[in-house]
Amino acid sequence: MSLNLWDYAPEDLEVTVSEMLIATAASSDALIDDAVREVLHELRQHLGMDAIFLSEIRGGQRLFKHVDARPGAEVIATGGGAPVEQSFCQFVLDGRLPGLVHDAATHPAAPQLPATPFRVGAHLSTPIVLADGRVCGTLCSFSFAGDESLSEKDLGKLECVARVAAKRIDTRLRKGGDAELAAWQAPSGGA
Repeated sequence: MSLNLWDYAPEDLEVTVSEMLIATAASSDALIDDAVREVLHELRQHLGMDAIFLSEIRGGQRLFKHVDARPGAEVIATGGGAPVEQSFCQFVLDGRLPGLVHDAATHPAAPQLPATPFRVGAHLSTPIVLADGRVCGTLCSFSFAGDESLSEKDLGKLECVARVAAKRIDTRLRKGGDAELAAWQAPSGGA
């Protein structure tokens, strides 16, 4: 599927992405289904980033619920994770790092950022906020190299997709109740 919708303003994009997800939704018991995965893949490609991931934050851990990476850039994997305090995500959630960073190595916060086993250049991150106000995770994208061409509009696209993912998680939680929540919060393998 090739989407030609990334030139929309973020508020229009949310409606378009929501309609596309409704039109392509299959009966699935996963909180993040194949339609959302496809949107993440297309957004990563559109932004020209090396990886994009949707994470859950639970019990002090950041768990990768879905990762889409450019071939050759598979430095994180679905099912992996690490302490959230050792993540750029936590820095964004705490307000210590903005959602859009053109190059983490040259950012003023660079000396305080967690060490990573690979270079993080450009970085986009936004929380996934459920209807009850709870932050259940983050949607992030990064590249190994810096990228000065990224804009607030690009961050807005990521935020839009995070809102749509949150709505889908909320809907699945309402429909599936405890079983869906247990599946979403099942321990994930990896480090």
